[in-house]
Amino acid sequence: MMNLALFDLDHTLIPTDSDHEWSRFMVKLGIVDADKFARQNDAFYADYKAGVLDINAYLHAMLAPLAKYSREQLTDWHAQFMREVINPRIVPSAERLVREHQDNGDLCCLVTATNAFITAPIAEAFGIETLIACEVETVDNHPNGALTGKPTGTPSYREGKILRVEEWLATMDKSIDSFKHSYFYSDSHNDIPLLERVTDPVATNPNDTLRVHARSHGWRILNLFETRD
Repeated sequence: MMNLALFDLDHTLIPTDSDHEWSRFMVKLGIVDADKFARQNDAFYADYKAGVLDINAYLHAMLAPLAKYSREQLTDWHAQFMREVINPRIVPSAERLVREHQDNGDLCCLVTATNAFITAPIAEAFGIETLIACEVETVDNHPNGALTGKPTGTPSYREGKILRVEEWLATMDKSIDSFKHSYFYSDSHNDIPLLERVTDPVATNPNDTLRVHARSHGWRILNLFETRD
């Protein structure tokens, strides 16, 4: 019987934060002012670690600079970003984890609070067909249209991840409870709501707060980025 396998992305499947790395990449390209953007990004990251991030304000700040450029230009930049930043950091242990679930016939989905513009090519690199991410608004709502610089829909952040996953599963007349086993792999305490919702929560490369929570609840702890070979 098919199981459900959900994966967070940043510091879970990749040993870095794709949002933060994209921010640095924008600075490198001269898209944003380095000092101003760094201060803003540091403030948002502090709020994220504290569990008080205003996700909509953060998304606006990350997406607004992109509205100045054509989709073609952004696509070219993102391909460069994948080559230089993301692909070298995709580790075999994370690829194996995803492939094991796929080989078992499990229904797999990448569920991340990072926006879809950044993460769609990363999901593709892992061979994960379904992506739930913070959605970005496009001109005339065209899938390949220019970005308006604004988010849209329910952000897939904290409890929003549960809502978005359930909405996706409902399109197949399923819910999280439809599966004998439902897995969620995450590094962050911000994902505790969804971790508590599945049958098999896995604290993956967990931060200190999640590690303490996982141990107190008897959850499995997985460290993908430790070298064991």
